[in-house]
Amino acid sequence: MTNHVWHPDLTVAAVCEHHGQFLLVEEIAKSTQTKVLNQPAGHIEEGESVIQAVIRETLEETQRHFTPEALLGLYRLEAENGKTYFRYTFIGSVSEIDQSYELDSDILDTHWMSFDEINRADNLRSPLVLSCIQDYLAGIKYPLTALREL
Repeated sequence: MTNHVWHPDLTVAAVCEHHGQFLLVEEIAKSTQTKVLNQPAGHIEEGESVIQAVIRETLEETQRHFTPEALLGLYRLEAENGKTYFRYTFIGSVSEIDQSYELDSDILDTHWMSFDEINRADNLRSPLVLSCIQDYLAGIKYPLTALREL
């Protein structure tokens, strides 16, 4: 019998809507080297809270300061690469672009897109992109006080 310890990846994402448009990033997927669309998202770093992580990731990927307003949900994805991802997804607002920050090198551009445009896109990074927006449009949200980090 082997002692295998499962290590899922912990990630965060930001759903930002403004006048019916959602903020997405266009990036190169490392596994396929193709252009994909995703919410501003990334891994939680050691010693970082989930709130700190989503604020940092959004700034790094969009040059915009993110203000979390609610927790949309915690999503589990069994990805094609064999990994399991747990994604804390937040709802919030963003500032205008802050030129004093540079985009991460693997981010090609940012886009404001309607639900219909996103729904028709054939290059979403994962099913989580559309699922999170559908949940947002359904009015799902939880207070940030639902999170407890000790």
